[in-house]
Amino acid sequence: MFKLWGRKDGSNVIKVTWCLGEIGVDYERVDWGGEFGGNDDPEYRAKNPNGRLPTLEEENGFTLWESGAVTRYLCAKYSMGDLYPEDLQARAAADKWMDWSSINFAGFNSIYLDQYFRVSDEERSAEKINAAATQALPMLDILDKHLADNDYLGGDKLTMADFAAGSLIDRWIHWTPNRPSHANVEAYYERLVARPAYKEHVIGANAGRTAKIKNELMPNL
Repeated sequence: MFKLWGRKDGSNVIKVTWCLGEIGVDYERVDWGGEFGGNDDPEYRAKNPNGRLPTLEEENGFTLWESGAVTRYLCAKYSMGDLYPEDLQARAAADKWMDWSSINFAGFNSIYLDQYFRVSDEERSAEKINAAATQALPMLDILDKHLADNDYLGGDKLTMADFAAGSLIDRWIHWTPNRPSHANVEAYYERLVARPAYKEHVIGANAGRTAKIKNELMPNL
């Protein structure tokens, strides 16, 4: 049984645990980072010199970091031809959406985390949160246009293409003040919500933070 190092609500851990939930493979997750600390532990740094999360550790000593690489590895190992497309062009398209999501779409998430959870009440800025949302809107437009003709990012079924963007959609939907409507993105989100692994590993991991934002933080912005 392999280990996955990372707390369950870590942004990059979530996409991997959701992937693992869809695959249905047994593994051990080690709470690490955030309130659990350990990022600078020398033994952990030997596994992941960046000190970031997540890190996968196989029983034979093989370690892998960078959440996109971990997701691709797991899909290829356990779900070849399903989550990991065998067709070269379908796989390239899935890679495209994975990279696009991490490079272009994820920016709002780091600002939301900073503003909602890492600054004091006095420092929290509605302007910065709204600016992050505004900056993300062109990315939502791209997603919405693509999802007009596709149930999932890779086509008519869930693939590795969905794990990066899909794991962020829950936060976009619930953490964005006065969120504008993107009908196709919202329909995509409902399809994801219907998946038990998404409910457990994405919505469940975000639940505490989402409740705090909706009940305490957002009303005071």
